[in-house]
Amino acid sequence: MMGYFEILVLLFSFVLLCYLLLLHDKTGLPTNWPLLGMLPALLKNIHRIHNFLIEIFEKSHLTFLFDGPWFTNMQILLTIDPANIHYVMSKNFGNYPKGTKFNEMFDVLGDGIFNADFLVWQYHRKMAQYFLGHPKFHHFLVKRTREKLENGLIPVLDHVSLHGIEVDLQDLFARFTFDVGCTIMMDHDPKSLVVDLPTNASSKALDDVEEAIFHRHVVPTFVWKLQRWLNVGKEYKYIKAWKTLDSFIYQCIAEKRKEVCSKVQQPSEENEVCTDLLTLYIKEDESDKYPTILSNNQRDKFIRDTVLTNFIAGRDAISITLSWFFYLLSVNPLVASRIKKELDSVMIDWRNFKEANSKLVYLHGALCETLRLYAPVAFEAKAPMDPDILPSGHRVNPNMQIIFNLYAMGRMKSIWGDDCNEFKPERWISAQGNIRHEPSYKFFVFNAGPRTCLGKEMAFTQMKVVAATMIQKYVIEVVDERQVIPNMSIFLRMKHGFKVRILRSK
Repeated sequence: MMGYFEILVLLFSFVLLCYLLLLHDKTGLPTNWPLLGMLPALLKNIHRIHNFLIEIFEKSHLTFLFDGPWFTNMQILLTIDPANIHYVMSKNFGNYPKGTKFNEMFDVLGDGIFNADFLVWQYHRKMAQYFLGHPKFHHFLVKRTREKLENGLIPVLDHVSLHGIEVDLQDLFARFTFDVGCTIMMDHDPKSLVVDLPTNASSKALDDVEEAIFHRHVVPTFVWKLQRWLNVGKEYKYIKAWKTLDSFIYQCIAEKRKEVCSKVQQPSEENEVCTDLLTLYIKEDESDKYPTILSNNQRDKFIRDTVLTNFIAGRDAISITLSWFFYLLSVNPLVASRIKKELDSVMIDWRNFKEANSKLVYLHGALCETLRLYAPVAFEAKAPMDPDILPSGHRVNPNMQIIFNLYAMGRMKSIWGDDCNEFKPERWISAQGNIRHEPSYKFFVFNAGPRTCLGKEMAFTQMKVVAATMIQKYVIEVVDERQVIPNMSIFLRMKHGFKVRILRSK
């Protein structure tokens, strides 16, 4: 006789086979099967999840309730309705913290600002505002970015150009932003961006962590928790990557503590330069200004959580946007030509980049348009503390997750108009020639409400510095445009990388 497990597997296989053979229902939306819920539709379309969600949102008026298998507590409200986003992120912000389920899925980030709520989140915001608002920070940022350009990215691009070598530009940008991020956050350059392109264990560990987190979002909770308990599959790679990141960051923290303790600070030094983020947090620790909920032995972990969160935000968001930006320029040569013309008309003084920055209007519009079409963070999640009704009329409760999909949101005609799939920097420029502002609940790339990203201007500055330098110095030819497609991940990387040839501009 067959055992219980064999019967369950047979039943699952039969129902799944029926689903694959039968037509969709007339609405074209996923069928809610007995026992299995809508999981078969998700599994069938997981390889094209972004386009699958576009189809769902178009047919469900921007909001759809996904029911997972019975007894899995997998009920997700998918929405890209700007009214819902404005309500959740601003109007009723207090009822929508990150929630325990989010913290569980992103547990590697600990008490970093992505996970934090309430007191700890407020502390993170205060520290970020102090760091990013430092009078000398903009100069410090441009200086560190330019140093890595001149000593890292440009030598590599010159080398591959001279020797006719095809290169993965997405990988180069990831190395660039990882090195710059380490320098800005910890005053440590891992030098992953050099001609021989060495493997960097910490950067690879970030990739493995993000892959596992995406996996946690698309399978029932009990599946990935079982893998974690058995220490197999993506959860095995996740734990291994976690240890690699801990080793790297804690070592940097220890070295920085020694440096801060041994250094004799000159009275005027802090007024002359802006320091790295790690030094700032260590000095805050020594002055005993950390949240009172943290004990002494938790403070290094708190700094580690802060650094790791900033690693992921800085490395991926900027490198991914730059990759898609140069891809879009390669298939829109008129836009590329107009940006180059704008750059040629502006005298850029890198010691005072703010002045030139305000004149690069078309470049700014092109970057905004890239972010609209290819938001680097594809998903944002929330969970209500108390039952609520959204503006769309949908009821939510604490057992639900609310997920916003930014990739689909940028491609909705009802939000962006009939030309939503076109790359048009002009949509960001007013009749007076200034940058057009779009409300954050419509252009949700930098979050909205109290959680609006404080690093927005920092990101635009870094991207403009890189873009301006590369557009003036090089011509980028895509090797195979057909291979440039989004990956299935939390972060919207290119699945097969971004293979290009680099030519020097004439």
